[in-house]
Amino acid sequence: MSASVVISKLLESFGINCTLFVVTLLLALPLGLIISFGSMSRFKPLSWLVKTFVWIIRGTPLMLQIIIIFYGPGLLWNGDLMPRLNAACVAFVINYACYFSEIYRGGIQSIPRGQYEAGQVLGMTKSQIFFKVTLLQVIKRILPPMGNEFMTLIKDTALANVISNKEIIMMAKEFSTKGLIWPLFSTAIFFLLFCGALTLLFGWLEKKMDYFRV
Repeated sequence: MSASVVISKLLESFGINCTLFVVTLLLALPLGLIISFGSMSRFKPLSWLVKTFVWIIRGTPLMLQIIIIFYGPGLLWNGDLMPRLNAACVAFVINYACYFSEIYRGGIQSIPRGQYEAGQVLGMTKSQIFFKVTLLQVIKRILPPMGNEFMTLIKDTALANVISNKEIIMMAKEFSTKGLIWPLFSTAIFFLLFCGALTLLFGWLEKKMDYFRV
C-alpha cells in the first residue's frame, strides 16, 4: 500500500478526532458555565447535587463513561445502542463540562468581593457587574488552565476507539496488523501539530489580554 493512500486514510480518521474536539468544545464550554453556577448556588440542595455529580464524573475514567453511555441504553431498557460517534460525543461533553465548570468556578471566585460591592454601590445590576467587571478578569485568569484542557482533549479523543470509532490511532493499528508499523508512530505528528497550533493560539490570546492586568 502506497504512503499517500495510508496518509489519506489517517487524515480521514483524524477527522473523527477533530469532530469530537469541536463538538465537545461547542457544547461543554457553555454547559460547564451553567454547572459552575449550580455548584456556587446558595440553594444548598442544588449545590450539593451538582457538586456530587461533578465529583462522580471527575472521579471516574472517561473510558468507562464512554462505555456506559454507549452500552447503557441497550442494557438497561433493551433499546437500541446509540450511534458510536454520538455516544462518544455525549461522554466527552459531560466529562469536559464538569472539568470546565471547576475552572470557571475557580476563576469567578478568585475575583475580590470588593469589586462586586463597588459595582453595587455604583448602582449596577448583578448581570452588569458580571459582564462589565468580572468577565474579562475571569477570562484572563482561566486562559492557562483552559489551554491545558484543550490540549488534553485532543489527545483524549483517541479514547473513542474503545467503542470502535475508527479514529486515527485505531486506523493506524489496523495498518500495523498488515505489516505497516510506521503509520502508528506517525500519528504522533498529527497530535503534535494540533497541540502546537493550540499553544500558539493561547499564547496569542494571553498576549492580547496583557493590557488587562489582574
